[in-house]
Amino acid sequence: MSEPWQHFYQSQRLRLAYWTWGSAANPPLILVHGGRDHSRNWDRVAEAFRDEYHVVACDLRGHGDSQWATGAHYGLGDHVLDLLALIDLHGGRAPVVGHSFGGAISLLTAGIFPERFEKVVAIEGAGARMDEHMQAMTPERMRNWAMRTRAMEQQTPRVYPSFEAAVERVREANKALTPEMAEHLARWGTNSIDGGWVWKFDPWVRGRTPVEFSPSEMAAFWRNISAPVLNIVGSESHFKRASFQDHPLDPYFQDSRTVVVQGAGHWVHHDQTEVAVAAIRDFLGAPAPRRPAD
Repeated sequence: MSEPWQHFYQSQRLRLAYWTWGSAANPPLILVHGGRDHSRNWDRVAEAFRDEYHVVACDLRGHGDSQWATGAHYGLGDHVLDLLALIDLHGGRAPVVGHSFGGAISLLTAGIFPERFEKVVAIEGAGARMDEHMQAMTPERMRNWAMRTRAMEQQTPRVYPSFEAAVERVREANKALTPEMAEHLARWGTNSIDGGWVWKFDPWVRGRTPVEFSPSEMAAFWRNISAPVLNIVGSESHFKRASFQDHPLDPYFQDSRTVVVQGAGHWVHHDQTEVAVAAIRDFLGAPAPRRPAD
């Protein structure tokens, strides 16, 4: 695989990173990774589409080579602003593929700004980050949030004694990964420090804002998406995201289809790359002509 190019852009006073593959003369295809991941997890998918698209894979704020949001939290709304800025930077409208938390961000943004999206592919994304926000906020829940958040100030990043130990941790998280892919993900997801290796992501991305979206609120955003939606889920995923609130996904959207990839877990695009790429390609169809800048 040939190496992509790294770029940076500004969103909400943060310096955020992204990588590109293919010619900038091609229409854009934007890829959004999941929580505690990074943009280079998309390499094999990006290589598959680089001849047809200008592939753009972002590092979410606090992830990869993007700046940490020190002194703030990593709410869904903050990520919506970042994705919107990235889309606007690449012509103002694009198909977007997101994995897990990146899929949740993509679907939410498409529900708020439907005119910015040609199509949306959510890989294990529908319902991501909803498990902790099923109930109305109460003084007790707010107090629990405050105490958990304050406790995070005492946490320090885990230091792995060697790069090989970090690779092994990646393989523990997804036992279906090949050794080569586990090493690739660890290579781009870690920094070397005195005494070992640490993950690039800000440990505070594990936290939450005190109030985000309830399932019923999220469903209202999904109904507002005008672009076609493809939900890709893994048959072996521990999240069971072929449904939401015990109902099939497709009726939540105006135009949606769901593909269950057999033999794949949560990281469908790693576990069954060729199948995932084929499903995305079939869904996207021929690339739309690049829109002229306004």
